[in-house]
Formats: sequence, C-alpha cells, structure tokens
Amino acid sequence: MRIITGIVILLSFFACNRNPFAQTRYQPEVYTPSSVVVPKPDAAVIPLPEKPAVYAIFLTTQGNMAVELFDQDAPKTVQNFIDLAQGEKEFLARNGQKVKKPFYDGLTFHRVIENFMIQGGCPNGDGTGGPGYRFDDEINGKSLGLDKIQAGQAPYYQYQLQRAVANELQIKNREEAEAKRELIEKAFEDAKKLSVLEILFRTGYKYNETLKSHRAIKGSLAMANAGPNTNGSQFFINQVDTPHLDGLHTVFGQLVSGADVVDRIVKAGNSKTTIKKVLIVDKRAAATTAQ
Repeated sequence: MRIITGIVILLSFFACNRNPFAQTRYQPEVYTPSSVVVPKPDAAVIPLPEKPAVYAIFLTTQGNMAVELFDQDAPKTVQNFIDLAQGEKEFLARNGQKVKKPFYDGLTFHRVIENFMIQGGCPNGDGTGGPGYRFDDEINGKSLGLDKIQAGQAPYYQYQLQRAVANELQIKNREEAEAKRELIEKAFEDAKKLSVLEILFRTGYKYNETLKSHRAIKGSLAMANAGPNTNGSQFFINQVDTPHLDGLHTVFGQLVSGADVVDRIVKAGNSKTTIKKVLIVDKRAAATTAQ
C-alpha cells in the first residue's frame, strides 16, 4: 500500500510540474503603513472641498487643477510626490549632480493622448527621465477585485496573460514559440482559468492586502511606470476611465476641480503646457483644530 501511495504522490508531483498553472502562487507583500507629512503646507489659491484631506494644486499655463491626494490609501507614493513637489527630496539632475529643489516646477505635460490621459513629471521632457531612483507599487489587488476576475474573461489583461505563459515555459524568441506551439496553446487555456491577480503576480507585480486601492477612473492621478515597481516622478491624470490600468499603476489621487483644464492640455498637444508650480495644501490639521 505504501508503494502505491508513493507512486500516486510522485505522479501528482510530475503532473503539477507539467502544468505550471495547476496551482496558484500568489503571496501578498508584507506592508507597513506610514503617515504622510506635509513639511511646508501651502495656502490654497483656489477653492477646495471642505473635506479634511491633503490636496495638490497644479498651477499650469492652461489653468489650475486641484487633486485630493490619497494619504491613507497610498501614503508612500503620496509622500514621494509631496517631497518632490516641495523640494524636500534629493534627486539626480541631468548633469549627474544630486539636487534638492522643487522637482515639478517648469516641467511640461510631455505626453497627452485624447480620450486617455495627460502625463507629466519627466525632467527630460520625453518620458525617459526620472529622479534617479525607483520605488515599488502601492496596490491592493484584492481591493480592486482582481482576484475575482478570471484572466480568460478579462480582455484588458491579455498581454500580461501571454507574458505569464511565455515566462513559465521559458519562451525567449519566436523560433521557440513556433516549436512549442501546442504546449503554449495548452498552457494558455490553463492560465485563462486563473485570476487576473495571479497572472499579474506572475509577471512581477507586488500587491499588499492592507490598503484600500482605487480604480483608474476619470480624473485619477496615478504613477506612470515602465513595468512593475518602477515608479519615480512621472504621473498621469486620466481624461477618461481606464479600467485596463487597474492593478498596473498606483492611483494616489483624484481630481476635484479642473477637468476643463485637462481637456485644454490635451487639445494643446504634447509638451505645450508647463507646470508653473505644485502647491500642497493640508486641510487635515484645520479639521483637527476645529474639533
């Protein structure tokens, strides 16, 4: 009986090895929340909501926009943005020297796409620049419901699904893909049964289960990146809902005024709108004092 049991276990082991998508591997990241500090609170120069929160006011050549920053839901990302905006964080300038000054002043919205978003925060003005460092995403995939969606039923994530299959089968080029076509097709069908969360995890995304993350909707302020955990200084503001970006970018704020300014920036085109200044207004302290 022991021999038979051992054979069954061995066969099960090899079956799982042949099918890399037979089991889930997702593991949440250990995450320690932090408190957001505004070193130099600015005065509001435009009307803001009564809600006690931290706000960023973008003063641009097309007008002003105000964004509520999600200090409770993406605190490390918000802190990075505040510190760069106020010149509290050292960054690497284009000449290779370390600098500490307001980062966003004078930069442009270098990439704008109609019915999509406006993107800024690149010191090179072409999407290739950053502050000289990178930091991890700050996303709770389960709070976005990514664990409830089958990858095969989510057309937005087909690229990540294909990448997950290629990674698992160690497909490095077109020739290998052609040679393993049948194996790839079988693996693809198996992978489609897994959740979007699982597939994204297998392509390098890290998720915590502590924060309340936000979907990428119209007016969302989110980090631009070059893949998982490559955040720096670049950000974008959505002109429309972008559900295909849920779980791929840290959403750390929401536009509360200036949607018309976003439209004007889009209409103006790439690199035609300059950020004159980013003000950080902290209305949390006022609410505490009132109590």
